[in-house]
Amino acid sequence: MQSNLIELNIPSEKESLNNGRSELPFTLQELKSAIPAYCFEPSPWKSLSYFFLDISIIGSLYGVAFFFDSWWFLPVFWLMQGTMFWALFVVGHDCGHGSFSKKKWLNNLIGHLAHTPILVPYHGWRISHRTHHQNTGNIDTDESWYPVTETKYRSMRWWEKLLRFEVLLFVYPLYLFKRSPARETGSHFNPSSPLFRPSEKWDVITSTILWSLMIGFLGLLTYQYGWLFLLKYYLGPYVVFVVWLDLVTFLHHTESDIPWYRGKDWYFLKGALSTVDRSYGFINEIHHNIGTHVAHHIFLNMPHYHLKTATEAIKPILGDYYRKSDDSIFKAFLRSWRSCHFVRDKGAVVYYESKSELKKADAACE
Repeated sequence: MQSNLIELNIPSEKESLNNGRSELPFTLQELKSAIPAYCFEPSPWKSLSYFFLDISIIGSLYGVAFFFDSWWFLPVFWLMQGTMFWALFVVGHDCGHGSFSKKKWLNNLIGHLAHTPILVPYHGWRISHRTHHQNTGNIDTDESWYPVTETKYRSMRWWEKLLRFEVLLFVYPLYLFKRSPARETGSHFNPSSPLFRPSEKWDVITSTILWSLMIGFLGLLTYQYGWLFLLKYYLGPYVVFVVWLDLVTFLHHTESDIPWYRGKDWYFLKGALSTVDRSYGFINEIHHNIGTHVAHHIFLNMPHYHLKTATEAIKPILGDYYRKSDDSIFKAFLRSWRSCHFVRDKGAVVYYESKSELKKADAACE
């Protein structure tokens, strides 16, 4: 029997049937039927192999860093280790979706082992991430990297715009405590947060306690060996990890041609297609093909090692509804960073617009 964790991440049968009566020329069932059945079956041993591989590489990199113990090697170490922190996060991400295994206890165990060392409260993140997947592409209810409206953009204070649009690659830790603009403030550590249901109280408390113990452990290391030790061996890689997380999640859903929906014009399958596949070059395998994102959003409990097969199977059906960017990651980020700032206040389907267009409109009205 599948766990509750998996069931929470699957659109209901009624929702799936509604997709079949939509304007899309295909249904969720048609897409699922095109994919080999084995793609939906997680292998605990294969999933565990990715976890232990990441842990082994992280341990080896620490060994190399201790061996050289030199400032000239640290930037290389930070870049490599931060990337591996990000890869470990993706393993925990699979646990959160129930695509790591069909065993809830194993998903929760590995999820905490993967996320706690990198200061991610596993259950708090899992639940808010579930909200994102259940509402992708919905301006009013999505949880991650959704656009702000024109009115909200105009009313944002300078420091809010700075955080949201200028230093966006460093804001994930703040998001854990504060959430994103235009949503009721909620902490991923507080079981009373609007992010969570009352029944999820003890899950949130468990992850918060483990997160606090990790903070305590880092504090003990700092007390024993000093701030420089913490910077060299943890904070450096952690910042790189945060940049990876913010960069990839931003690029998943931020392009000027990706539609955003309101009210009855949104439903699960339509929203799930409001994402884009991207290639990160040789990093693809390192971070477990997280850039293969369209299939992931349609079938939330599919293991990452089957996503490429599933994508090739559904591309002929999706046709023009399938989005993939062949631009370099740097070019794609710069384009979206410059052009994606807000959406119009009204409209059933809206697209990102840039602040420069807003300035031009204001100038024309003067």
